[in-house]
This record gives sequence, C-alpha cells and structure tokens, in this order.
Amino acid sequence: MELALVMLAATVTVAPLAIRRIGDNLEPFLFVAGVAAVTFASRWSWKLVQETLRAPLSITAAVLGAGALFYLLQRPLERGLGWLKGRVDARVLVVGTIAVVGFLSSFLTAVIASLVMVEAVKRLALEKRTESAVVVLACFSIGLGAALTPFGEPLAAVAISRLSDAPYHAGTWFLLETLGMYVTPGILLVSVASLFFVREAMPPSAAGAGDRRETLVGALVRAGKVYLFVVGLLLLGAGFTPLISRLVSSVPWPVLFWANLSSAVLDNATLTATEIVPSMTSHQLVAALMGLLIAGGMLVPGNLPNVIAAGRLGIDSRTWARIGVPVGLGMMAATCAALALGG
Repeated sequence: MELALVMLAATVTVAPLAIRRIGDNLEPFLFVAGVAAVTFASRWSWKLVQETLRAPLSITAAVLGAGALFYLLQRPLERGLGWLKGRVDARVLVVGTIAVVGFLSSFLTAVIASLVMVEAVKRLALEKRTESAVVVLACFSIGLGAALTPFGEPLAAVAISRLSDAPYHAGTWFLLETLGMYVTPGILLVSVASLFFVREAMPPSAAGAGDRRETLVGALVRAGKVYLFVVGLLLLGAGFTPLISRLVSSVPWPVLFWANLSSAVLDNATLTATEIVPSMTSHQLVAALMGLLIAGGMLVPGNLPNVIAAGRLGIDSRTWARIGVPVGLGMMAATCAALALGG
C-alpha cells in the first residue's frame, strides 16, 4: 500500500509538469488520482463520500456567484476605473489596487479578484515591464488574502476540510484567526513594494478594454472545474493521511516551511491536500501553510491567480520569475524570522 501511495504521489507531482495535456486538464486528473489514493489506502466509506461531495459546495457557490456578479458589473467597473485614472495618481491606484484585491479576495474568490485586478491594471496603461511587476505583486497579495476563508480559494477549502475534526475543529474563520497576523503584513508589504516599480502612468489608452469579457457560461464552467478540483484534492488528502501522519510528526517546522518552496512550481492546493494533517502541531501547520502561500506566487504554475493573470496579460514565465523569485525569497526569509520569534 505505502509503495503504491508513494508512486502515486510522485505521479501527481511530476505528471502535470511533464505532460502538458495533464497540466491543461488538471481537474479530472486529480479526481482520478484521488480515487486511486483512497482505493490504495482502503479508506472508502459512505461518510467520506458524503463529506467529499459536500465540502466543495461553499467555494463552488462563491466562485459561481462572484463570476455572475462580475459579469453584471464589468462594464460599470471599467467606467469607474477610467474615471479614477483621470483623477488619482497612478502610484496610489496601484498600491490601492494591490491591497484591495488582496484583502477582498477571501470574499470575492481568488478567481474574481484576479479578473478585477487584470482589468484595473490594463486600464492604467503602464509600461510593459512595470505592468508585469505590478501584476506579480498583486498575485502575491491575492494568493495570501484568498487563503483566509474556505470560499476564497481551493487551498483554504481543502485545509479547512482536512482540519475540521479534532484537535483543530476548524471552522469558517479558522485560517483567518491562525494566519491573519502573517498574511496582513504580507499584503501590505507587496502593496508598498509596488512603489519601487511605478514611476508614472502612460498616456490614457483604451487598449484591451473590451477583450476576453466574462460570460455566464464561462462562470458556470469555471465553478464546475473548481468543484471537481476540490473533490479530487480531498480524496487525495484522505488517501495520503495515514502515510503523511506518520512522517510529519518528526519534521521540524523550518524544514516544512522551506520544503514548500516546491509550491513555486506545483499547485499549492495539491500540496495542501497531501501535506496538511490534523496531527501537525500548530507551529508546523502555520509554517507549512505560509510556505505554500508565499512560494505559490514565485512562478506562474504555483497559484491560480498567477495562471489567470499571466495568460490574460501575456506575461511569460521568465519575466514572472525575474520578479517573483526575489520577492518571494525575501518574503520567505522575513516570515521565517517572524515564525522563529513566535515559536
């Protein structure tokens, strides 16, 4: 059983990176892998099926509702952003945008916060290098903020589900209470850091104002993918729990924290499903989650907001890495120091 699970874990880690078709169809792949994990571990039960099908409903509903709302409000949003651009300094708009989408992403969902951020940045008509830097920083902000509630992003939904029993009995606000003191300074830090990249806005431009608008069908399809994605992650977590529980108890929190640099190239929600277990101490838990959240912003594949923003604004992986890696490593070092002082 353990050998089969180890081989499956390696497949889940490597296959989305090595095989493009799998990477482009991650939701069904993870669902099949989750079914296999539970089967290998002989952990099927009616209770597991019920909980797995019920747990993703809140984030799915949030993604669908936020997508429909964005569809209705995208034109007024465009006009409002255009009005603000003519009256507010570009640097203030950039700092404000990064901070607002970060703090609201737990309620808007990471997907919608990313779409709003992209629309805002496009209308600032910044020079391309500056635009790329602002987008990378904004995705760090969204990735951090969306993790504070279970309807913000899949990572949070999976973590809450995995920790819902003893000893944590995690509820809706568990991650906000546990991670808020680290996430809030992180959002403020990346917001202010944008001042080093923004000098002034380019002349007003309507470029990109009407391309790739949100549709109701797109919102519905996205919600369905999120549901299948989270179901697959929960099944993976259930299958890997016995193995991970035995391993994680002896791993010091700094090792967990820095090992999660792998989240830069692997989706952090997938790592959450395979790594987070109730047997962790609170310090191990915070270290593991913060490592996942920060490293997830360093490269394009690490987080869903990165993928959305890079695709919509044409930011290549090399450009993203030039900005994301040094920013992420600086945040990792600062957070590690804070965790050491708090430990």
